Amino acid sequence: MNIQSRIQTYLAGQPESKRRDMEQLHRLICQIKPACELWFLDGKNSENKIVSNPNIGYGHQTMRYADGSTKPFYQIGMSANTAGISIYIMGISDKNYLAQTFGKTIGKASVTGYCIKFKAVRDIHLNILEAAIRYGFEHSPA
Repeated sequence: MNIQSRIQTYLAGQPESKRRDMEQLHRLICQIKPACELWFLDGKNSENKIVSNPNIGYGHQTMRYADGSTKPFYQIGMSANTAGISIYIMGISDKNYLAQTFGKTIGKASVTGYCIKFKAVRDIHLNILEAAIRYGFEHSPA
């Protein structure tokens, strides 16, 4: 199964209201960066054990770790969670930037160093989330 099919299967498996929100966000992210690489991570490690929620990734960057190693990874991620939806903005060097810049104006959301978590799209200001996603695409390392 190709990545696009895996993404569609994942979205289709969500409860209706969450599915609609995630489909809307998927379209938005693909409009922001139309030619971006798509990823789908099923949340399982090399031993096939679940270690995280499945997630959709957008874009491409090389993550650099403290030990000097590197790994290809996505720039923006989206995942369903028990409380709602998480948007991951990966690779930003300033771990305070998202919360300081978008935290007070985004609406009902929890904003950390790389994650914006909210219950539903109706609870946030979509234009603010879009600005955060654009920032992530522009400022993560290539």
